[in-house]
Amino acid sequence: MSGPELIARLERVPFTRWHLRARVIMGSATFFDAFDALSLAFVLPVLVRLWGISVVQIGWLIAAGYLGQFAGALLFGALAERSGRVRSAAGATALMSVMSLACALAGSFPVLLALRFVQGIGVGGEMPVAAVYINELSRARGRGRFFLLYEMIFPVGLMVTGQVGALVVPALGWQVMFLIGGIPGLLIAGLLLRLRESPRWLIGKGRLAEAEAIISEIERSVSTTKNTTTTKDTNENGGFRDPRALRDLRGSGARTRWAELLSPFYRGRTAIVWTLWASAYFITNGLNNWMPTLYNRVYGLSLEQALRAGTLTNVAQVAVLLGCAFAIDRIGRRRWMTASFVAGALLLAALGSFAAGSVSAVIALVTISYGIVGSANAVLYLYTPEIYPTRMRAIGTGSATCWLRLASAAGPLLVGYFVAARGTGAVFLMFASAGVVGAVAATRMLETRNRPLEEIAP
Repeated sequence: MSGPELIARLERVPFTRWHLRARVIMGSATFFDAFDALSLAFVLPVLVRLWGISVVQIGWLIAAGYLGQFAGALLFGALAERSGRVRSAAGATALMSVMSLACALAGSFPVLLALRFVQGIGVGGEMPVAAVYINELSRARGRGRFFLLYEMIFPVGLMVTGQVGALVVPALGWQVMFLIGGIPGLLIAGLLLRLRESPRWLIGKGRLAEAEAIISEIERSVSTTKNTTTTKDTNENGGFRDPRALRDLRGSGARTRWAELLSPFYRGRTAIVWTLWASAYFITNGLNNWMPTLYNRVYGLSLEQALRAGTLTNVAQVAVLLGCAFAIDRIGRRRWMTASFVAGALLLAALGSFAAGSVSAVIALVTISYGIVGSANAVLYLYTPEIYPTRMRAIGTGSATCWLRLASAAGPLLVGYFVAARGTGAVFLMFASAGVVGAVAATRMLETRNRPLEEIAP
């Protein structure tokens, strides 16, 4: 069969246990991606006292991981276009897990700094490739819910990291956090290699027989009571409202070119999405990495109290994201993103203006604002793969997440300097300003809900 005919078949298949298995295995890798990314935040209060780390050194230690993630997003994004989504995700997962075990053996600040940079390469490579893979398995109708139920595993991983950190770090030592992040990750890397490749990627490479075999396998997993030829929410073009999208797909074997991200057709989309990634993660990762230490050192909470207060942000994110998953295909990506940034900016501005002196107000407003803006983070992992074609979806998503890494590296550094020079109120006003930038960019998003990928991005 031709590529367009195979895509039409893929669009007609409802979600099945086949999709669930792929989502669970890839989601397990994403879970430990979150665990490895955040684990440092819950060992820092111990290392500050143990190694005598300064406030500025804390910022550099956090930033090193994000600089590694910048490199990883580019490296594994390119590998995903060349070698496939599955092998790239497995390689990134293996790298971050091996380096997590190495971090447990670090005996000094310089060694841990170097190891966190290398681990960041794996952490930064796994998430964008996983997002592309899950997106490409999904049909248009209901893609938002299907994807965000997978994406919820990331904030769940952050939440579990906080709970585990609050329990094991005071009792068993900081090294245990890195061991927990490393050992299961190696097992999951092996499971990833057993997943079937993305049919859309195979079609784009001209490997139609392999793609058809996988699509046939997915079709066989459908119950006989849900015959794919009688599904009510599709049409003769497999759900494509614009038949030209099927004809355009015949050119999908074109070579991947980084420069196309800034071509006349895509540069507007690229500029908006880069701004959104930078704004959202400047806020959330800045808060996530610093708040346990601020609670402990600035607001005087005990180590255990500070760690538990830090976990509340991820609980809030899971709660908000669950609602987002069931609403996103009705509300739309643009409206949800705009509302999230506006609400988060208002809460952070209030905190920075008059409430930063009260630890109770700080915990409450940081938790709520993080939960709201954190839902925008997840929507970005849904939205970004949607706006690029298969031939450049991984590099488009990977390059966009590079702005996440740069913003996440800059945020902790700026927090360290602002706390030392101007106090915590200025920190929250800085985050509120980033929310305003994100809100403006969100109003310019392309709406993609319930549209086939090939129609959105020819």
